[in-house]
Amino acid sequence: MTNPATPSQDIYDAQFVKGVFDRCSSRYIGYSLFFSFGFTERWRRQCVEALPPLQEAAPRGYDLMAGTGEVWPHLLRRFPGIAAITAVDISSGMHELAMERLHAHRAHKIDFVEADVLANELPADSADFVISTFGLKTFNPSQHAKLAKLVAHCLKPGGSFSMIEASDPKGWWLRPLYLFHLKVVLPLVERILLKGAQDFAMIGIYSTNFGDASGLAAMLRAEGLEVEFKRFFFGCATAVSGRKPFKHT
Repeated sequence: MTNPATPSQDIYDAQFVKGVFDRCSSRYIGYSLFFSFGFTERWRRQCVEALPPLQEAAPRGYDLMAGTGEVWPHLLRRFPGIAAITAVDISSGMHELAMERLHAHRAHKIDFVEADVLANELPADSADFVISTFGLKTFNPSQHAKLAKLVAHCLKPGGSFSMIEASDPKGWWLRPLYLFHLKVVLPLVERILLKGAQDFAMIGIYSTNFGDASGLAAMLRAEGLEVEFKRFFFGCATAVSGRKPFKHT
């Protein structure tokens, strides 16, 4: 797979990640849906289903690395009483697509913060829920540790979280075919159909580097959260979900 980053570039630097997603934002929805054979949409739904029941009648929470907001319909369908979603994403291109083309009719419930989530000060005990779909891969392990601290910090006691990411299905007998699709077929299609763009190939690099969500699960547990780790479709996606325990008095 061609890596569009130069050897001196840190592919996990916030501005590098922003550039990748700003450039591919206009084609992101169709490309990811078509070339995942529809699994990305299914996994978003399953991520919402894995979110433990919310305690408040009118909950408020965060969608971290929110992208184009494709999880919002699933989230609002399951929890129609949600009062507000604060969507945090570093990409202005993804933000514009989310609010202008997809979810204008939900805008009264959604606030968008364009920022690096790890550099953003989310208030303590401010969220009834935290959700994230397909943003984990853009962080390295040290950044995952910061994310785990952030989730534990911003959740209210009793608050719920669920996060999912495309993963490396180690041990699956079709893994070589899956990796060939990710590392060879998708970059080839991108070069032919998208005039030599390489940003979707970069997303493939992030995905294979990520491995799975088991490391993040351990970090979340270390922050005192109750965590369940799940695999979907032979490990092609993995998720973490759970709660922040109530404080004991």
